[in-house]
Formats: sequence, C-alpha cells, structure tokens
Amino acid sequence: MKLLSFLLLGALTACTANEKLIIDALDFKMDDKKGISIFTGDVKMKMSQDKLNAQKVEVFFENTQNGKTPTKYIATGKVDFEINTNEKHYIGNGEKLIYEPAKQKYLVSGNGYLEDINTQRKIYGEEIYVDQISGEASVKGTAKKPVRFIIDLENKDKTKENN
Repeated sequence: MKLLSFLLLGALTACTANEKLIIDALDFKMDDKKGISIFTGDVKMKMSQDKLNAQKVEVFFENTQNGKTPTKYIATGKVDFEINTNEKHYIGNGEKLIYEPAKQKYLVSGNGYLEDINTQRKIYGEEIYVDQISGEASVKGTAKKPVRFIIDLENKDKTKENN
C-alpha cells in the first residue's frame, strides 16, 4: 500500500507543474481504470501555499502524455481551505468543495463561506461559485439563510476628520 501511495503521489506531483502535492489521510483507495483516487479520514492536502482539510477527498485524473493530470477535486465533510493565486488570497469553508484546476473553477456548497483576504470581502451562502479565469462569481442562499455579502467600506467623512 505504501508503494501504491508513493506511485500515486508521484504521478499527481509530476502533473502539477513540478509542485509537490502532499496528501495525508487515514485511508486511501485508487481505481486506475476509473481515474479516481479517494482519501478518507482527516484528509489534509497541501500544495505550495494552498491548503485543504476535509473528511474525504476524491481526486479525478486523466492520462496525458506527461502522466496523470488531476482534472477535478471533490472534498466533503467539514471542508476548510486556503487558496493563493497571483492576485487573490482566499480562505473559506463549507460542507463540500469542488475544484477544477484547468478551468480554475471553485464551487463551495453547504453553509459556505468565502473571504478574499486582500479586499476583506466576505460571502456567506449555500452555494458559492467562483470562476477565476472569467472573474465571474455567483452565490445562492435559501429562504431561511439568505446570501450575506460583507464589505468593509471606508467612511469618507471619517477620513476627512482624521486628516
């Protein structure tokens, strides 16, 4: 099993632009024919400055000329994460996170929370969708739990008083 885990991590690492993807979990299963690896039990993932914690993470991959390339990650069960890009620094949580690396799309669902650390914008909702390539985002709430968007605004009157 250790050899199998080593081979899988080697394959995933080779396809992430020479960055190391480190996954710790209590259990690991792989189905090479279906192109899926499943990690369960206190799963902790780290790649560069990005971090993810969940109870279960499914990694879907496809075979390419350069090896196996992850196409989608699905994390479930008390998911919390930190994502860093050239322009953004997000932290968030929810019951489920779906991430498609090639498309740079994220979907946080189930009591979701997402904060852009750089702008201090906070979003709460049942489904939070972010497309980093197009810059599109959408949030869905429910009747009992509507969408909540929090932005810290600078009061111009206070700014004038302090000058």
